[in-house]
Amino acid sequence: MSANPTTTASATPSFTTRHRSTIARAALYLGALSVLATGVVHIQQYYDQDYSTIPTIGTLFFLNFVAAVVIAVGLIAPLGRVAPRYADAIRSVFAIGGIALGVLSLVALFVSEGSGLFGFVENGYRTAIVLAMVAEIAATLFLIVFLVASGVAQTTIRKERRHARSSSR
Repeated sequence: MSANPTTTASATPSFTTRHRSTIARAALYLGALSVLATGVVHIQQYYDQDYSTIPTIGTLFFLNFVAAVVIAVGLIAPLGRVAPRYADAIRSVFAIGGIALGVLSLVALFVSEGSGLFGFVENGYRTAIVLAMVAEIAATLFLIVFLVASGVAQTTIRKERRHARSSSR
């Protein structure tokens, strides 16, 4: 009359899996918001600080904004309705794109402060630069957390489903 917990499978995900799923979702939305904030800072500098007049750099600031909007929308879009089978993979690609945007923006900033970038040298840490750095670091960290948590959660859910199916046969 004893039940062996190792052979009894539950069809519902464990608390840990649900917790990871919640962490993944929160990290996803915070990452999308941080990516968007990165783009907003760049477009603000493009228009208000006349970065639009700086050759190459102005174009890169504008493209940073466009990329940030595309990535942020891609991260929070209801992909499960459009491509349910590939939604997780597509969202992961957008997350990797957000990480790349954050890291490359930081690298470009540090290069422009040191040796210059395309003939442009940035001086000092104005408020906009600090905000951009915070947003880029936050986006990178949140999206890494999202990838780790969602990967672990998805793997755990799949294992539990397989185990439940095999033990019910």
